[in-house]
Amino acid sequence: MDAAMRSRFIELVASYRDIELKIADPEIMSNRGVYQELLRRHSELEPMVATYANYESCVSDMLQLDALAQDPELRDMAKAEWAVLNEKKDGLARQLQLYLIPQDPNDRKNAMVEIRSGTGGEEAALFAADLFRMYQRYADRMGWKLEVLSEAQTGLGGLKEIVFSVLGKGTFSRLKYESGTHRVQRVPDTEASGRVHTSAATVAILPEADELDIKIEPKDLKIDTFRASGAGGQHVNKTSSAIRITHLPTGTVVVCQDERSQFQNKDKALRILTTRLMEKEAESRRNQESSLRKEQVGSGDRSEKIRTYNYPQNRVTDHRINVSLHSLDEFMDGRLDGLIDALISNDQMERLSRLD
Repeated sequence: MDAAMRSRFIELVASYRDIELKIADPEIMSNRGVYQELLRRHSELEPMVATYANYESCVSDMLQLDALAQDPELRDMAKAEWAVLNEKKDGLARQLQLYLIPQDPNDRKNAMVEIRSGTGGEEAALFAADLFRMYQRYADRMGWKLEVLSEAQTGLGGLKEIVFSVLGKGTFSRLKYESGTHRVQRVPDTEASGRVHTSAATVAILPEADELDIKIEPKDLKIDTFRASGAGGQHVNKTSSAIRITHLPTGTVVVCQDERSQFQNKDKALRILTTRLMEKEAESRRNQESSLRKEQVGSGDRSEKIRTYNYPQNRVTDHRINVSLHSLDEFMDGRLDGLIDALISNDQMERLSRLD
Protein backbone atom coordinates (compact mmCIF):
# COMPACT_ATOMS: atom_id res chain seq x y z
CA MET A 1 0.00 0.00 0.00
CA ASP A 2 1.47 3.37 -0.98
CA ALA A 3 1.71 6.39 1.32
CA ALA A 4 -1.25 8.21 -0.27
CA MET A 5 -3.56 5.24 0.21
CA ARG A 6 -2.42 4.72 3.80
CA SER A 7 -3.02 8.42 4.48
CA ARG A 8 -6.55 8.11 3.10
CA PHE A 9 -7.33 5.18 5.39
CA ILE A 10 -5.91 6.99 8.41
CA GLU A 11 -8.33 9.85 7.62
CA LEU A 12 -11.26 7.43 7.36
CA VAL A 13 -10.37 5.76 10.67
CA ALA A 14 -10.18 9.19 12.32
CA SER A 15 -13.61 10.02 10.88
CA TYR A 16 -14.96 6.74 12.29
CA ARG A 17 -13.60 7.54 15.76
CA ASP A 18 -15.12 11.03 15.57
CA ILE A 19 -18.52 9.55 14.70
CA GLU A 20 -18.24 7.17 17.68
CA LEU A 21 -17.90 10.18 19.97
CA LYS A 22 -20.79 12.03 18.35
CA ILE A 23 -23.31 9.17 18.54
CA ALA A 24 -22.64 9.00 22.29
CA ASP A 25 -23.53 12.70 22.67
CA PRO A 26 -27.03 13.06 24.24
CA GLU A 27 -27.64 16.30 22.33
CA ILE A 28 -26.99 14.61 18.97
CA MET A 29 -29.04 11.57 20.01
CA SER A 30 -32.03 13.87 20.46
CA ASN A 31 -31.81 14.95 16.79
CA ARG A 32 -33.20 11.87 15.09
CA GLY A 33 -32.26 12.80 11.53
CA VAL A 34 -28.62 13.60 12.33
CA TYR A 35 -28.32 10.62 14.67
CA GLN A 36 -29.66 8.16 12.08
CA GLU A 37 -27.29 9.51 9.42
CA LEU A 38 -24.33 9.15 11.79
CA LEU A 39 -25.35 5.58 12.61
CA ARG A 40 -25.57 4.80 8.90
CA ARG A 41 -22.12 6.23 8.22
CA HIS A 42 -20.71 4.42 11.28
CA SER A 43 -22.11 1.14 9.95
CA GLU A 44 -20.57 1.81 6.51
CA LEU A 45 -17.11 2.53 7.90
CA GLU A 46 -17.01 -0.25 10.49
CA PRO A 47 -15.93 -3.13 8.20
CA MET A 48 -13.27 -0.92 6.57
CA VAL A 49 -11.86 0.07 9.99
CA ALA A 50 -11.67 -3.59 11.05
CA THR A 51 -9.97 -4.58 7.78
CA TYR A 52 -7.44 -1.75 8.05
CA ALA A 53 -6.65 -2.75 11.65
CA ASN A 54 -5.95 -6.30 10.45
CA TYR A 55 -3.75 -4.94 7.68
CA GLU A 56 -1.68 -2.81 10.07
CA SER A 57 -1.40 -5.75 12.46
CA CYS A 58 0.04 -7.85 9.63
CA VAL A 59 2.57 -5.14 8.77
CA SER A 60 3.64 -4.87 12.42
CA ASP A 61 4.00 -8.63 12.83
CA MET A 62 6.05 -8.87 9.62
CA LEU A 63 8.47 -6.22 10.92
CA GLN A 64 8.96 -8.25 14.06
CA LEU A 65 9.61 -11.37 11.99
CA ASP A 66 12.20 -9.43 9.97
CA ALA A 67 14.06 -8.87 13.24
CA LEU A 68 13.73 -12.53 14.27
CA ALA A 69 15.10 -13.64 10.88
CA GLN A 70 18.46 -12.19 11.92
CA ASP A 71 18.76 -15.06 14.39
CA PRO A 72 20.15 -18.14 12.55
CA GLU A 73 18.15 -20.50 14.79
CA LEU A 74 14.85 -18.70 14.13
CA ARG A 75 15.44 -17.69 10.50
CA ASP A 76 13.54 -20.55 8.80
CA MET A 77 10.54 -20.29 11.13
CA ALA A 78 10.44 -16.50 10.76
CA LYS A 79 10.60 -16.65 6.95
CA ALA A 80 7.78 -19.23 6.79
CA GLU A 81 5.51 -17.15 9.02
CA TRP A 82 6.47 -13.98 7.13
CA ALA A 83 5.37 -15.57 3.82
CA VAL A 84 1.98 -16.51 5.33
CA LEU A 85 1.45 -13.02 6.71
CA ASN A 86 2.54 -11.39 3.45
CA GLU A 87 -0.12 -13.32 1.53
CA LYS A 88 -2.72 -12.30 4.11
CA LYS A 89 -1.56 -8.67 3.91
CA ASP A 90 -1.90 -8.62 0.10
CA GLY A 91 -5.42 -10.00 0.35
CA LEU A 92 -6.38 -7.35 2.92
CA ALA A 93 -4.87 -4.63 0.68
CA ARG A 94 -7.04 -5.78 -2.25
CA GLN A 95 -10.07 -5.76 0.02
CA LEU A 96 -9.25 -2.26 1.27
CA GLN A 97 -9.04 -0.96 -2.30
CA LEU A 98 -12.73 -1.73 -2.73
CA TYR A 99 -13.59 0.66 0.10
CA LEU A 100 -12.11 3.50 -1.95
CA ILE A 101 -14.72 3.02 -4.69
CA PRO A 102 -17.35 5.78 -4.35
CA GLN A 103 -20.56 4.29 -3.01
CA ASP A 104 -23.79 4.56 -4.98
CA PRO A 105 -26.22 6.28 -2.57
CA ASN A 106 -29.05 4.34 -4.19
CA ASP A 107 -27.54 1.05 -3.01
CA ARG A 108 -29.20 1.61 0.37
CA LYS A 109 -32.65 1.87 -1.19
CA ASN A 110 -35.28 -0.74 -1.86
CA ALA A 111 -35.69 -1.81 -5.48
CA MET A 112 -38.65 -1.29 -7.76
CA VAL A 113 -38.71 -3.83 -10.58
CA GLU A 114 -40.59 -3.51 -13.87
CA ILE A 115 -40.82 -6.53 -16.19
CA ARG A 116 -42.42 -6.20 -19.64
CA SER A 117 -42.85 -8.74 -22.40
CA GLY A 118 -40.94 -7.85 -25.56
CA THR A 119 -40.53 -9.53 -28.93
CA GLY A 120 -42.23 -12.92 -29.16
CA GLY A 121 -45.96 -12.48 -28.52
CA GLU A 122 -47.54 -14.83 -25.98
CA GLU A 123 -44.28 -16.74 -25.45
CA ALA A 124 -42.60 -13.47 -24.41
CA ALA A 125 -45.41 -12.86 -21.91
CA LEU A 126 -44.98 -16.37 -20.49
CA PHE A 127 -41.24 -15.74 -20.18
CA ALA A 128 -41.94 -12.46 -18.36
CA ALA A 129 -44.02 -14.46 -15.89
CA ASP A 130 -41.14 -16.93 -15.48
CA LEU A 131 -38.75 -14.06 -14.74
CA PHE A 132 -41.13 -12.72 -12.10
CA ARG A 133 -41.26 -16.12 -10.39
CA MET A 134 -37.45 -16.30 -10.58
CA TYR A 135 -37.07 -12.97 -8.75
CA GLN A 136 -39.80 -13.97 -6.33
CA ARG A 137 -37.84 -17.09 -5.36
CA TYR A 138 -34.60 -15.13 -5.14
CA ALA A 139 -36.27 -12.65 -2.79
CA ASP A 140 -37.46 -15.56 -0.62
CA ARG A 141 -33.93 -16.98 -0.47
CA MET A 142 -32.51 -13.58 0.51
CA GLY A 143 -35.16 -12.97 3.16
CA TRP A 144 -36.55 -9.96 1.29
CA LYS A 145 -40.18 -8.91 1.07
CA LEU A 146 -41.76 -8.67 -2.40
CA GLU A 147 -44.89 -6.61 -3.03
CA VAL A 148 -46.72 -6.50 -6.36
CA LEU A 149 -47.79 -2.95 -7.22
CA SER A 150 -49.31 -3.40 -10.67
CA GLU A 151 -49.68 -6.20 -13.21
CA ALA A 152 -51.34 -6.95 -16.53
CA GLN A 153 -51.85 -10.65 -17.31
CA THR A 154 -52.57 -12.45 -20.56
CA GLY A 155 -55.15 -15.14 -21.12
CA LEU A 156 -52.60 -17.99 -20.97
CA GLY A 157 -51.06 -16.90 -17.67
CA GLY A 158 -48.31 -14.72 -19.06
CA LEU A 159 -47.54 -11.13 -18.11
CA LYS A 160 -47.71 -8.16 -20.42
CA GLU A 161 -46.08 -6.23 -17.60
CA ILE A 162 -45.65 -6.29 -13.84
CA VAL A 163 -44.31 -3.74 -11.38
CA PHE A 164 -43.24 -4.81 -7.91
CA SER A 165 -41.08 -3.57 -5.06
CA VAL A 166 -38.46 -5.61 -3.24
CA LEU A 167 -37.80 -4.52 0.33
CA GLY A 168 -34.77 -5.53 2.38
CA LYS A 169 -31.10 -4.89 2.97
CA GLY A 170 -29.08 -4.73 -0.25
CA THR A 171 -32.02 -5.14 -2.63
CA PHE A 172 -31.14 -2.41 -5.15
CA SER A 173 -27.38 -2.95 -4.78
CA ARG A 174 -27.73 -6.55 -6.00
CA LEU A 175 -30.73 -6.39 -8.31
CA LYS A 176 -29.57 -3.35 -10.31
CA TYR A 177 -27.41 -5.62 -12.47
CA GLU A 178 -30.59 -7.30 -13.78
CA SER A 179 -31.61 -4.28 -15.87
CA GLY A 180 -31.76 -4.99 -19.58
CA THR A 181 -33.23 -7.27 -22.22
CA HIS A 182 -33.45 -10.94 -21.27
CA ARG A 183 -33.67 -13.40 -24.17
CA VAL A 184 -35.09 -16.91 -23.97
CA GLN A 185 -34.59 -19.84 -26.35
CA ARG A 186 -36.95 -22.78 -25.83
CA VAL A 187 -39.76 -24.85 -27.31
CA PRO A 188 -43.08 -23.21 -26.37
CA ASP A 189 -45.85 -25.42 -24.99
CA THR A 190 -47.95 -24.36 -27.98
CA GLU A 191 -45.33 -25.47 -30.54
CA ALA A 192 -46.45 -28.81 -31.98
CA SER A 193 -43.37 -29.32 -34.20
CA GLY A 194 -40.89 -28.98 -31.34
CA ARG A 195 -39.14 -26.00 -32.94
CA VAL A 196 -37.10 -23.74 -30.64
CA HIS A 197 -38.42 -20.18 -30.46
CA THR A 198 -36.57 -17.04 -29.41
CA SER A 199 -38.36 -14.26 -27.54
CA ALA A 200 -37.52 -11.56 -25.04
CA ALA A 201 -38.64 -9.59 -22.01
CA THR A 202 -37.23 -6.39 -20.53
CA VAL A 203 -36.34 -5.75 -16.90
CA ALA A 204 -35.81 -2.31 -15.37
CA ILE A 205 -34.54 -1.96 -11.81
CA LEU A 206 -35.10 1.43 -10.18
CA PRO A 207 -34.22 2.64 -6.67
CA GLU A 208 -37.54 3.12 -4.92
CA ALA A 209 -38.07 6.74 -3.95
CA ASP A 210 -39.07 7.88 -0.49
CA GLU A 211 -40.58 11.10 0.82
CA LEU A 212 -37.18 12.73 1.22
CA ASP A 213 -36.19 12.10 -2.40
CA ILE A 214 -38.92 14.03 -4.15
CA LYS A 215 -41.93 16.12 -3.18
CA ILE A 216 -45.12 15.93 -5.23
CA GLU A 217 -47.57 18.78 -5.00
CA PRO A 218 -51.25 17.73 -4.92
CA LYS A 219 -52.09 20.51 -7.39
CA ASP A 220 -49.85 18.79 -9.94
CA LEU A 221 -51.89 15.58 -9.90
CA LYS A 222 -54.97 14.60 -11.85
CA ILE A 223 -56.60 11.55 -10.23
CA ASP A 224 -59.28 9.57 -12.07
CA THR A 225 -61.23 6.56 -10.85
CA PHE A 226 -62.77 3.85 -12.99
CA ARG A 227 -64.02 0.30 -12.75
CA ALA A 228 -61.40 -2.40 -12.58
CA SER A 229 -61.17 -5.11 -15.24
CA GLY A 230 -59.71 -8.60 -15.12
CA ALA A 231 -59.47 -10.94 -12.17
CA GLY A 232 -61.46 -10.11 -9.05
CA GLY A 233 -64.73 -12.05 -9.15
CA GLN A 234 -67.87 -10.15 -8.23
CA HIS A 235 -65.81 -7.08 -7.37
CA VAL A 236 -64.87 -6.49 -11.01
CA ASN A 237 -66.91 -3.75 -12.72
CA LYS A 238 -68.98 -3.28 -9.53
CA THR A 239 -67.09 -0.39 -7.93
CA SER A 240 -64.81 2.35 -9.22
CA SER A 241 -61.72 1.22 -7.31
CA ALA A 242 -59.15 1.51 -10.10
CA ILE A 243 -56.94 4.60 -10.04
CA ARG A 244 -55.26 6.58 -12.80
CA ILE A 245 -52.86 9.30 -11.67
CA THR A 246 -51.46 11.82 -14.13
CA HIS A 247 -48.58 14.06 -13.12
CA LEU A 248 -49.48 17.18 -15.06
CA PRO A 249 -46.04 18.86 -15.31
CA THR A 250 -44.40 15.79 -16.84
CA GLY A 251 -47.37 13.92 -18.33
CA THR A 252 -46.39 10.75 -16.42
CA VAL A 253 -49.35 8.38 -16.06
CA VAL A 254 -49.67 5.47 -13.61
CA VAL A 255 -52.61 3.06 -13.40
CA CYS A 256 -53.33 0.66 -10.54
CA GLN A 257 -56.37 -1.60 -10.33
CA ASP A 258 -55.17 -4.77 -8.61
CA GLU A 259 -56.51 -4.02 -5.13
CA ARG A 260 -60.17 -4.02 -4.09
CA SER A 261 -59.71 -0.77 -2.22
CA GLN A 262 -59.48 2.55 -4.01
CA PHE A 263 -57.20 3.78 -1.22
CA GLN A 264 -54.78 0.86 -1.67
CA ASN A 265 -54.64 1.38 -5.44
CA LYS A 266 -53.98 5.09 -4.93
CA ASP A 267 -51.18 4.38 -2.45
CA LYS A 268 -49.46 1.95 -4.84
CA ALA A 269 -49.88 4.29 -7.80
CA LEU A 270 -48.27 7.13 -5.86
CA ARG A 271 -45.29 4.92 -4.97
CA ILE A 272 -44.75 4.03 -8.62
CA LEU A 273 -45.22 7.65 -9.69
CA THR A 274 -42.74 8.94 -7.10
CA THR A 275 -40.07 6.48 -8.21
CA ARG A 276 -40.58 7.30 -11.89
CA LEU A 277 -40.38 11.03 -11.20
CA MET A 278 -37.16 10.53 -9.27
CA GLU A 279 -35.84 8.70 -12.31
CA LYS A 280 -36.79 11.62 -14.53
CA GLU A 281 -34.92 14.02 -12.24
CA ALA A 282 -31.83 11.83 -12.37
CA GLU A 283 -32.13 11.75 -16.15
CA SER A 284 -32.32 15.52 -16.29
CA ARG A 285 -29.26 15.94 -14.08
CA ARG A 286 -27.24 13.71 -16.34
CA ASN A 287 -28.46 15.68 -19.34
CA GLN A 288 -29.23 12.62 -21.43
CA GLU A 289 -31.68 12.42 -24.27
CA SER A 290 -33.14 9.03 -23.34
CA SER A 291 -34.56 8.02 -19.97
CA LEU A 292 -32.76 5.70 -17.55
CA ARG A 293 -35.31 2.99 -18.21
CA LYS A 294 -34.73 3.10 -21.98
CA GLU A 295 -30.98 2.98 -21.39
CA GLN A 296 -31.44 -0.05 -19.18
CA VAL A 297 -33.77 -2.14 -21.28
CA GLY A 298 -33.52 -0.92 -24.88
CA SER A 299 -36.51 -1.61 -27.08
CA GLY A 300 -37.14 -5.19 -26.04
CA ASP A 301 -35.82 -6.50 -29.33
CA ARG A 302 -34.08 -9.89 -29.16
CA SER A 303 -30.80 -8.45 -30.46
CA GLU A 304 -30.43 -6.03 -27.50
CA LYS A 305 -29.71 -8.66 -24.90
CA ILE A 306 -27.79 -8.79 -21.65
CA ARG A 307 -28.57 -12.43 -20.93
CA THR A 308 -29.74 -15.55 -22.76
CA TYR A 309 -31.72 -18.39 -21.18
CA ASN A 310 -31.21 -21.49 -23.32
CA TYR A 311 -33.57 -24.23 -22.14
CA PRO A 312 -32.52 -27.06 -24.51
CA GLN A 313 -28.93 -26.77 -23.22
CA ASN A 314 -29.90 -25.91 -19.62
CA ARG A 315 -27.60 -22.87 -19.95
CA VAL A 316 -27.80 -19.25 -18.87
CA THR A 317 -25.27 -16.82 -20.35
CA ASP A 318 -24.58 -13.26 -19.27
CA HIS A 319 -23.19 -11.46 -22.31
CA ARG A 320 -21.76 -8.50 -20.39
CA ILE A 321 -19.13 -10.63 -18.68
CA ASN A 322 -19.18 -13.67 -21.02
CA VAL A 323 -20.04 -16.08 -18.21
CA SER A 324 -22.21 -19.17 -18.74
CA LEU A 325 -23.74 -21.44 -16.12
CA HIS A 326 -24.97 -24.88 -17.11
CA SER A 327 -27.62 -24.92 -14.41
CA LEU A 328 -30.53 -22.94 -15.85
CA ASP A 329 -33.04 -24.98 -13.85
CA GLU A 330 -31.41 -23.90 -10.58
CA PHE A 331 -31.07 -20.32 -11.82
CA MET A 332 -34.79 -20.08 -12.57
CA ASP A 333 -35.41 -21.44 -9.07
CA GLY A 334 -33.93 -18.23 -7.70
CA ARG A 335 -30.27 -19.19 -7.30
CA LEU A 336 -28.91 -16.01 -8.89
CA ASP A 337 -25.94 -15.27 -6.66
CA GLY A 338 -23.37 -16.93 -8.94
CA LEU A 339 -23.96 -14.46 -11.76
CA ILE A 340 -24.79 -11.47 -9.58
CA ASP A 341 -21.56 -11.89 -7.58
CA ALA A 342 -19.59 -12.11 -10.85
CA LEU A 343 -21.26 -8.94 -12.15
CA ILE A 344 -20.52 -7.08 -8.90
CA SER A 345 -16.87 -8.19 -9.02
CA ASN A 346 -16.56 -7.09 -12.66
CA ASP A 347 -18.11 -3.71 -11.86
CA GLN A 348 -15.73 -3.23 -8.91
CA MET A 349 -12.69 -4.03 -11.04
CA GLU A 350 -13.78 -1.58 -13.74
CA ARG A 351 -14.35 1.18 -11.20
CA LEU A 352 -11.03 0.47 -9.51
CA SER A 353 -9.23 0.77 -12.84
CA ARG A 354 -10.73 4.24 -13.27
CA LEU A 355 -9.29 5.28 -9.89
CA ASP A 356 -5.72 4.53 -10.98
